[in-house]
Amino acid sequence: MDVTYEPELVEQKARAFWDDTRCFEVDEDPDKEKFYCLTMFPYPSGHLHMGHVRVFTISDVIARYQRMQGKHVLQPMGWDAFGMPAENAAIKRGVPPAKWTYQNIEDMRGQFDRLGYGYDWRREVTTCKPEYYRWEQWLFTKLFEKGLVYRKNSIVNWDPVDQTVLANEQVIDGRGWRSDALVERREIPQWFMKITAYADELLEGLDHLDGWPDSVKSMQRNWIGRSEGVELSFDVEDEEEPLSVFTTRPDTLMGVTYMAVAAEHPLANKAASDNADLAAFIEECKKMHAAEAEMETMEKKGMPLGISAIHPITGQKVPLWVANFVLMGYGTGAVMAVPGHDYRDQEFAVKHGLPIVQVVEPLDGSEIDVMKEAYVDYGRVVNSGFIDGMTFEEAFAAIAEKFESEGRGKRTINYRLRDWGVSRQRYWGTPIPIIYCDDCDAQPVPEDQLPVVLPEDVEVTGVGSPLKDMPEFYEVACPKCGKPARRETDTFDTFVESSWYFSRYASPDCDTAMLDEREAYWMPVDQYTGGVEHAILHLLYSRFYQKLMRDFGLSGADEPFTNLLTQGMVLKDGAKMSKNKGNTVDPQALIDKFGADTVRLFMMFAAPPEQALEWSDDGVQGASRFLKRFWNAVQAHAAKGDVPALDPDSLNDAERDLRRKTHQTIAKVSDDIGRRYTFNTAIAASMELLNAVNRSDGSSPQAVAVEREALDAVVLLLSPIVPHISHELWEVLGHTTAPVNELWPEFDESALEQDTIEIVVQVNGKLRGRISVAADADKGTVARLALADENVSRFVEGKDVQKTIVVPGRLVNIVV
Repeated sequence: MDVTYEPELVEQKARAFWDDTRCFEVDEDPDKEKFYCLTMFPYPSGHLHMGHVRVFTISDVIARYQRMQGKHVLQPMGWDAFGMPAENAAIKRGVPPAKWTYQNIEDMRGQFDRLGYGYDWRREVTTCKPEYYRWEQWLFTKLFEKGLVYRKNSIVNWDPVDQTVLANEQVIDGRGWRSDALVERREIPQWFMKITAYADELLEGLDHLDGWPDSVKSMQRNWIGRSEGVELSFDVEDEEEPLSVFTTRPDTLMGVTYMAVAAEHPLANKAASDNADLAAFIEECKKMHAAEAEMETMEKKGMPLGISAIHPITGQKVPLWVANFVLMGYGTGAVMAVPGHDYRDQEFAVKHGLPIVQVVEPLDGSEIDVMKEAYVDYGRVVNSGFIDGMTFEEAFAAIAEKFESEGRGKRTINYRLRDWGVSRQRYWGTPIPIIYCDDCDAQPVPEDQLPVVLPEDVEVTGVGSPLKDMPEFYEVACPKCGKPARRETDTFDTFVESSWYFSRYASPDCDTAMLDEREAYWMPVDQYTGGVEHAILHLLYSRFYQKLMRDFGLSGADEPFTNLLTQGMVLKDGAKMSKNKGNTVDPQALIDKFGADTVRLFMMFAAPPEQALEWSDDGVQGASRFLKRFWNAVQAHAAKGDVPALDPDSLNDAERDLRRKTHQTIAKVSDDIGRRYTFNTAIAASMELLNAVNRSDGSSPQAVAVEREALDAVVLLLSPIVPHISHELWEVLGHTTAPVNELWPEFDESALEQDTIEIVVQVNGKLRGRISVAADADKGTVARLALADENVSRFVEGKDVQKTIVVPGRLVNIVV
């Protein structure tokens, strides 16, 4: 090959070698230590964006590094192929979602290959294929039999134009994101998975995920939201049934001055039956999309119901209100309000002129004014009769015992976590395997009738699901009695497909079971990488599914992912890259111009993986220039001809220094990539070593030998990051193997030894000089040499030296 660096030719050659030798294809080998390296699989949009390139490059670098550690590495790839974008594209382009999706997969697979990712493509899974979703349908029927799935009416955001349910995020200012129609709050039957049955285990399991970021674990803990409290009852005027509420602060019970219920609460609907204003307000509340996160910041609105509850201790009347901040789907749909000791309750009370009462005071006796600001900390109970003077713990126990003894309440544990609603009134998803019979009710599809195949040759108009207009799909016989019945036309939430795909990679071709014995070799995933935006839903559902598969005997692993890395976003001009903002950069154009290695190098060098990466055109060009210097340095060295054997004992000082630099770099990069995942500092260290090689004399035979050792090291150290150019340069250096099959270099302890070391000298903490001392010099000798240094003596002369602090091997600080 010509000595000019031509990235396209170099990269084609490397990829051809990897393909021809099938070096990334792995089978199970019990005699080898496995390493399962996985990135959250992408939606096949048709084009990679820079966020994709960053996360997939991070994972590929880790996989290649672990392979060089001698481990048996699995890195598969697949496609999270169901979802709304394909339906929207079908409407826009007039093609079935399946055709659009499969074409996109072909296009993206080529882009992945161009970037040099080391995937075992034999294990590819595509979630919209029946051979994949057949098994999640099978598991759903088993969960049905075990009572772990159920159907109930649920309040949803309904788009009356598109005839579909919208996620809270798809409702913008009360209107559908696509149709712009006013969204309605509608109650429809939905299927749910009982994730709450695993709430405690999901919470406790977080304590054992040492390889996960604390921030992600904290988000999951908050989402599960375990809270201990008391459920107690308030009688309601002219009502037979009492009103139940859950509170974590029973010590504030005597501070209740009003109660609030959700707009969908039966008491609210009853009161609105003869009150037009109240009915109108309730309808307004129902149209709001009630994402729980928005409750904190939105305006608190409410209206009195005109009825009162009876305080269970004082017997006083407590007015009942309907309020927009109370959700029917959380707790009992009713709350007791203590405006003196809750910010939200106080905000509402002040707005509507409701009483505010203090029932807790600080333990330290400091003055507070709950009329101005709610006091929300624990303290000592006041103005509360028989619990006056008690601490929170004492009052909690006293109230709980009183209500339990009267049969009007109990200690209980509540969770913020709610069961997972998996029904979607959309076409492009996995059909829910349920048949409805007028006589037999809901029946699971028998195993021998699975999969329920989604028809792919359909026209999607955007109004409702085409499945509802296909009698050939929904008209079936009841599997229990044989009478005419109706198939479910809802499909699964796409999070269902992404909650178990990582296990299917272990046995993608198994057609007799969801998973087979190969799963036990690979699971759990050793390193999982993806965006922090998936910290809650995807990662929590995956943990839930893993426990389901374990309990059904499909897996022996409790958790799916041992280590988790959440990478930062790619920004341009300070903002996330977005087509809407017009600040995107096309990876393919950069690859065509500079080569894949330049793009990979920039992505790994610009920022640590967990931080946001600010795009820089100059940074890309800098990466390209470095690769050319790298190429030229190796070519220039190779032109020197044969290289003698390295003899460490015959090296001069300059040669020993370069060899020491080589092994220091190996030690640092090994730690940076292997333990710290600080790829940017690993690259910087490799660049420094290359600079040292370029500065070396290189004229004597041993100098050439030391250079060769250094360049061998640089090529191998950078090979996980820039694998194509490393593949070629390894050959240029005379090796007959390929870097992808080499072991990671090890540093030589003896090469790190130094006869002399450089010590920093400070005077009163400020740098004043550097001295060279014998590596084994004692503290007294180091101190004397420091004081004798010409520059240091100028800052010490005529002053009283109070003490001299020597940190061996690092610095001297002289205090004057």
